[in-house]
Amino acid sequence: MDNYVTGSLIKKLRENKQLTQEELAERVCVSSKAISKWETGRGFPDIGLIEPLAKALGISVVELLTGVDITNKNRSSDMKKCKFYVCPVCGNAIQATGEAVMSCCGITLPPLEAEEDDCEHPIGIEIIEDEYYVTVDHPMTKTHYISFLAAVSDQTVQFTKLYPEGDAATRFKINRVERIYAYCNRHGLFGLDLRKKRK
Repeated sequence: MDNYVTGSLIKKLRENKQLTQEELAERVCVSSKAISKWETGRGFPDIGLIEPLAKALGISVVELLTGVDITNKNRSSDMKKCKFYVCPVCGNAIQATGEAVMSCCGITLPPLEAEEDDCEHPIGIEIIEDEYYVTVDHPMTKTHYISFLAAVSDQTVQFTKLYPEGDAATRFKINRVERIYAYCNRHGLFGLDLRKKRK
């Protein structure tokens, strides 16, 4: 039960919103004693109260249920700090401009951590006019393939979804791109820092 709406999170969010227990209770239509019990770990909110509680606290239902408060500190929306998430069930790929709580198919997804490209996942780049032609020398079978390629600058994320038995290749506009990413469905996320490559 540690990951079901922690009392410390409820208390922290309530105090951050400068609400008293009575004020939060009024918004959720419960007694202030109920709020006190939740915050001290002597009880849990009923599942039917999760949505109104999340709304009152200014947090998503997923954050509330996982007990994790993610506040995006990336206020300037520097796209270089973007995060990628991939669902292991359906393969859905999600990109966010900073820390977030993402879920798909009932699973809370962790942000992917990129490794440097290696001999098994070499990211090739060729300049054609104003574009990078990006390739990955990788099998594209039904069970082992590159799922997506992405190019990230400080202003944009360019994203190409790839499919089994297709080509592991795409084109991205060069404009300010600093990093290229490739996601292998078996080995995870790999990245290439173009600033290092230019030196």
